[in-house]
Amino acid sequence: MSSYNAPFEIHVHGQVQLRADASFEQLQDALKPLWKYAGARSLADGAASAYEEEPGIKFDPQEHMLQMCWTVRGDEDFRQSLDEMCMSLNELAELGAAIEVTFYDADFDEDEEDDGTESRDDFVMLFVGPTPAAIMQVQRDLLVQDVVNMMERHFDGAELGGVVAEIDKLFTQRFDALVNSLEIGKPPRGSGGPGGSGGGHGGGRRPRHLH
Repeated sequence: MSSYNAPFEIHVHGQVQLRADASFEQLQDALKPLWKYAGARSLADGAASAYEEEPGIKFDPQEHMLQMCWTVRGDEDFRQSLDEMCMSLNELAELGAAIEVTFYDADFDEDEEDDGTESRDDFVMLFVGPTPAAIMQVQRDLLVQDVVNMMERHFDGAELGGVVAEIDKLFTQRFDALVNSLEIGKPPRGSGGPGGSGGGHGGGRRPRHLH
């Protein structure tokens, strides 16, 4: 499919702390589903974003940090590339990390919203990490941040300790169930899990990241 006919502009955004012994060659192999999808022959060739103002895919060998602010034109089949990438990044990650992926409907005209036309925009949150516990920690931190930000409109932050404690209980129960089931490689239902995703259609179009 020609990128000019692709129904989506897909933006991948996030940063992953890598193991100190992770090499560029290993990273290039882990990210192969992305740069190959873009029609490139190597990570160096495919690291540039479709938008010049975006940094693209960057690897800082001093900080052992992978940074992504990268857009590619594509279709729904890109989701398979994301799953493959996440499974590979799990092997290289030092800590748990979240990766945001936004599908922008390339054919949608915002002026058409008044006519009741809906875009096919979609947003997916992916999680990677060296262990299920590391991934769940990131999921927990994001949920706490979202809940506290919402509830601080009505309550003082000091009053929300009980809410945070209940969230921690839920994640403890989920992790215990995961361990007890001996299905460490399979994310619990509804969870992003290792290489998994969670998300859906949100209200309105999400702004494109430019950092």
